[in-house]
Amino acid sequence: MDLATLIGIVVAFVAIMASTVMEGGNPAAIIAPPALLLVFVGTFGVAMACGTMADMITSLKAVKNALLTKAHTADGTVGAVMELAERARREGLLSLEEAVKSVNDPFLKKGIEMAVDGTDPDELRDILEAEISAVRQRGKASSQLFESMGGFAPTLGIIGTVLGLVHVLENLSEPDKLGHLIAGAFLATLWGVLSANVFWLPIASKLKRITEIDCHHMEIVLEGVLSVQAGSNPRIIEQKLLSLLGTAPEKSDLEQAA
Repeated sequence: MDLATLIGIVVAFVAIMASTVMEGGNPAAIIAPPALLLVFVGTFGVAMACGTMADMITSLKAVKNALLTKAHTADGTVGAVMELAERARREGLLSLEEAVKSVNDPFLKKGIEMAVDGTDPDELRDILEAEISAVRQRGKASSQLFESMGGFAPTLGIIGTVLGLVHVLENLSEPDKLGHLIAGAFLATLWGVLSANVFWLPIASKLKRITEIDCHHMEIVLEGVLSVQAGSNPRIIEQKLLSLLGTAPEKSDLEQAA
């Protein structure tokens, strides 16, 4: 479980509250229901209007992934492909029909099953690349709602401040209330900027990052499956996958594998 985003949001929010206290303010003073209603509900409504209902549902379901998802590990991916490659090298590609049942990665499992079934390498690549593209598109749709909320929240906050200042002008005949009313008016701007930069934009960025990691993982699996299907040397496959991970293969290892 990757808690980086959740911890980061909590740390940022605590820092804001702590700075308020250090400056002599009262954190409870910034909890203004009208400002919160306008900024949070209004921002969500405007952002929802930018897409479809399906996009909104996808984005909301993705929040759990943004906060708690565990990224794929490179070692696990390369290790699983290597085990299959070594078995295929020893016993033939058809021997993987039984071995693939214990594979936990659904994308790797699907690729090996198609390879064992005799799918043409070019068709196999096209099918798996299409699935990677679909994952990338879903990830883009998931992050779009929160990107929109991050863009609209400050503007909704300004609208709330303008509405508050209109109320201030209505009460100029009561100077003793002006300070409280002006402070309340600016709370909407505070929450608009705060929510955009502490909540919505970080979540959008995390969803993009998760999509990048997932697609990179799938691209590595794709190359591994095609190499296994081609009957390549397991050591060559390992070096190829490590290169895709950013680990440059050693020349001596390649020569030994050859």
